[in-house]
Order: sequence, then C-alpha cells, then structure tokens
Amino acid sequence: MVLTLAALIASITVFVLAIFLGFELISKVPPTLHTPLMSGANAISGITIVGALILSNAAFNDGDPGTAATLAFIALVMATINCVGGFMVTNRMLEMIAGKRRKKGGD
Repeated sequence: MVLTLAALIASITVFVLAIFLGFELISKVPPTLHTPLMSGANAISGITIVGALILSNAAFNDGDPGTAATLAFIALVMATINCVGGFMVTNRMLEMIAGKRRKKGGD
C-alpha cells in the first residue's frame, strides 16, 4: 500500500476535523449525561481490545511477529488500562449518585 501525499493530507484533515468535532460534542454534554458517556467510551475501548487481539493473532500466525505484534501488544495494554480505569470511574460516579439518592430518600 502506497500512501500518496493527497491521501496523507486527506487523512490528516479528517483527523483534525474529528478532534474539533469531538471537543465540541463533549463540551456540550450536560453533567447528568457524563456517566452514560463514560460507559460508551468504555465500550469503544472494548472494541479496541478485540481489534488488538485479532491483530496480534494475525501477526503471530505469519511466523515473524515484528512491528505488528509490538503495536498490537501496546494497543492491547493501553486499551485495557483505559477500559478498566473507565469502569472504575463510572462505578465511582454511580456510587456517588446512589449515595445522593439514599440521602434524599432517608430524610
């Protein structure tokens, strides 16, 4: 696969537009929706984990793992840390919400 200058510029343009769009969308989310948004981000990290596992399987089946296996392992480790950390934060947020509801109901 040959990456031409036009394809590189198009890819960078899409990446920069995705950054701006993501920032605008996330900054407009009200605080009550942050927990469901975190759960959605955790699901995306789960998809990344599955993709890294598939890539590492393909890299090791070729006989010479090389760079693909290294990148797959790095992606797997980082996505796993992100997913576990995200679920821990989501769980903490849900506990805080449940604690507020219990205090209101107990009064």
